[in-house]
Amino acid sequence: MGKDRIAIVEDIAEMAELIRLYLENEGWETLRFETAEAALEVLAVEPVNLVILDLNLPGMNGFAFLDRFRRDSTTPVLIVSARSADEDIITGLGYGADEFVTKPFSPRVLVARVRAMLRRAQGLADPASDQVTFGPFAFDAESCLLKKGPERIPLSNKEFGVLKFLIDQKGRPATPETIYRVVWKNEFGDLTAVAVYIQRLRRKIELDASHPLYIETVPGMGYRINL
Repeated sequence: MGKDRIAIVEDIAEMAELIRLYLENEGWETLRFETAEAALEVLAVEPVNLVILDLNLPGMNGFAFLDRFRRDSTTPVLIVSARSADEDIITGLGYGADEFVTKPFSPRVLVARVRAMLRRAQGLADPASDQVTFGPFAFDAESCLLKKGPERIPLSNKEFGVLKFLIDQKGRPATPETIYRVVWKNEFGDLTAVAVYIQRLRRKIELDASHPLYIETVPGMGYRINL
């Protein structure tokens, strides 16, 4: 694809222009959309490496965009929003966002977050292990794929990272702190993000997410996957 391309889904022209200037100053290409509907239409045929998403959009809001976008794409999504309540952050992560930055923000911090997300996404795409099967599922880290028979199960980068880490543990339990440190590349942060992504994975692979067969909670120890 050449240069990394970043989609900016933001209806406020001044904010979109500020973000665009800082991103293009780093050498990245940008696409700007004023509505979620326009972004979905173009991104269905024009792939990008990352999406920066506002939540308060005219028409379809950011949560609805994420719900639709995640049906077909694992592209990293960074929410940049004035909505800073815990419920908004948890909801955004639950719908498939990879990071959340609140407005007002430091443009330098935003650029650093984008750079880290692009680097992390590239790292997740590197070959890491042979195909692993559990139940009806086949997980191929080299191809970044989870399949159930012939059906491909879409995973966001964070979902892929959490699932790969659990599989790499070969059935050993991992604490939320360890998962967060390895997948989020951060020593400190909101550990509820781990629980959010565990639940998202369960909804995708378990027959009953409330009674999981594969991703098990081990009281006092964390999570493990039954292979």
